[in-house]
Amino acid sequence: MFEEQIVEQAVEETLEATEDIVVEEASVEAPPAPAEPVAEIIDYLNPELFHDIRVVGQNEIDAYNVDSEINAELEKLYTSTLGDFTEHSLVNGRVVGMNERDVLIDIGFKSEGIIDRHEFDEEELPEIGDKVEVYLEFIEDASGNTILSKEKADFMRRWKELRDAFEEETIIKGTIVRRIKGGMIVDLGVVQAFLPGSQVDVRPIQDFDIYLEKEIEIKIVKFNEARKNIVVSHKVILEESLKEQREALFKELEVGSILEGRVKNITDFGVFVDLGGIDGLLHITDLSWGRVNHPSEVLEMNDNITVKVIEYDEERKRVSLGLKQLVPHPWVDVEIKYPMGNVVKGKVVSLTNYGAFIELEPGVEGLIHVSEISWTKHIKNPSEVYSMGDEIEAKVLSIYTEERKISLGVKQLLPDPWDEIEERYMVGTVHKCIVQNLTQFGAFAELEEGIDGLVHVSDLSWTKVIKHPKEVVEKGQEIEVRILEVSRDNRRISLGYRQVFDDPWPGIVDYYQAGNEVSGEIIRVLDKGIIIQLELEVEGIMPFGKMSKRDRKALASQYEVGANLSGIVMKVAPKDKKVVLYREELAGTGKSTSATDEVKQYLKNQDTNSGEKLDLPQELMDLASQAEKDGVSDEPSDSESETKVEE
Repeated sequence: MFEEQIVEQAVEETLEATEDIVVEEASVEAPPAPAEPVAEIIDYLNPELFHDIRVVGQNEIDAYNVDSEINAELEKLYTSTLGDFTEHSLVNGRVVGMNERDVLIDIGFKSEGIIDRHEFDEEELPEIGDKVEVYLEFIEDASGNTILSKEKADFMRRWKELRDAFEEETIIKGTIVRRIKGGMIVDLGVVQAFLPGSQVDVRPIQDFDIYLEKEIEIKIVKFNEARKNIVVSHKVILEESLKEQREALFKELEVGSILEGRVKNITDFGVFVDLGGIDGLLHITDLSWGRVNHPSEVLEMNDNITVKVIEYDEERKRVSLGLKQLVPHPWVDVEIKYPMGNVVKGKVVSLTNYGAFIELEPGVEGLIHVSEISWTKHIKNPSEVYSMGDEIEAKVLSIYTEERKISLGVKQLLPDPWDEIEERYMVGTVHKCIVQNLTQFGAFAELEEGIDGLVHVSDLSWTKVIKHPKEVVEKGQEIEVRILEVSRDNRRISLGYRQVFDDPWPGIVDYYQAGNEVSGEIIRVLDKGIIIQLELEVEGIMPFGKMSKRDRKALASQYEVGANLSGIVMKVAPKDKKVVLYREELAGTGKSTSATDEVKQYLKNQDTNSGEKLDLPQELMDLASQAEKDGVSDEPSDSESETKVEE
């Protein structure tokens, strides 16, 4: 068996030697190779070549190991040729060859390792014999090749250097190569790191593009070995350099100190000012004595300003600054600058439902109350007249220095039309006006621009009970009215619409004599009676008598609006704008013909002009009740019919 192995090895060596010979001969312009090279190889393998070979047994080998002493220096040289190879590790090697695709590296293994030639820059391409450090990726791939990587070796070498820099907190340099969401990418040489936007500088950055392709000093603040992730910061270096300067500045800081600074950030609530190592807050309320809606109205980014220290906390490292405190308070001499009665100019800076605030100068504002805008118009909200930013004139009405309040008026710049209102609109005179507004209680009519009067709902008609003014007049209609009352103090004028016409009730009283039978169209059916429309635009009411609510409801259901109904006049009531009528079945007295005659006769004998309430005699009521009990027919006799016709 061992002999066979020796033979196989010899064959392999011979084949290799043959290939070398062929290569050497090919390099020289030699004749073509023989047609049967296999025969030549067979000659080389003549069994006589191995006649000196002998078989060595195990006993002989063991005896040799025991008895022989190995030279120590020779053993050291031999073991140095053996390597402990582990995949995914860095190894040293020597370039032994290269072609257009690969570079061959001898790392001391049984075969050379292969590196893709593209992993080397053309300027950095090694030469044969150069020693290089490479990354052992695979000891043997599927084809039996040892795969090496130069790029991964460079990455691992640089990664180790960066790990040491992180552990030792040393400062390194990198080049910003591009922007990404939330920050920038920094090239550290083979390895790239993330630089958050908040870690670029101690102040907010407005334009990140100015940092592209620039080399900056950074520190590694996060090193993730597993994910191969690195986060760096330039801000920490700046903060360290400013730390000593900040400590020295805080020791010298005092309330009231005047300092120079630069605006580094603007927010809705204020401005952050860089004082040279310390950031101070200039609150929006300390920017100006006047009204400021946003700090950007006063300052801009990078403005150099002078500020005053109004408060500081050394432990919390907080400084409060003021800008308005550098100038005197404007209310110091406000009474001199704006005396009462003077006309002033200002700008509308705020509108509320009760008035408009006018800025006379930064820090000094006056209020025009909604009642001080117009003498005549009813202003519900100042926004009906003014807009934000309007420049207006007003008169100073009062000043309250302690409360820092100034009352202003606009209407005081014009004469008060109510001063002569009583002379122009005397009680009893008739004027034309335009209906401006309708309410439940009456109609407002404009006598002239800004002068309105009220026509109460009770003064719209002599004869009708008006529930809403729209039953008589409409908005925009021109009407004539009579002045009923003028109150200059209360600024009110009472108008009458019906008073323009004569009172028709004296004629109505004469027309509707008590005891007469009249008829009309039913216009309303109520719980207490029935209303009918009579002549002379007057209404008649037939009240229900004493009966239960159920009976009244049943009785009322027998009558419909629009039907004709008649009754006997009992009395005329101008105050209630009604003619009171009597009807038997509604009064609940039965339907006795004799009772009806008695009622008619009694009513004829009454003095209807006396205005006193008419009461039926008890005997008539008793008679009506008895007739109802006896069941007297409600059909009248012929003589009674004739009498009714005559009446």
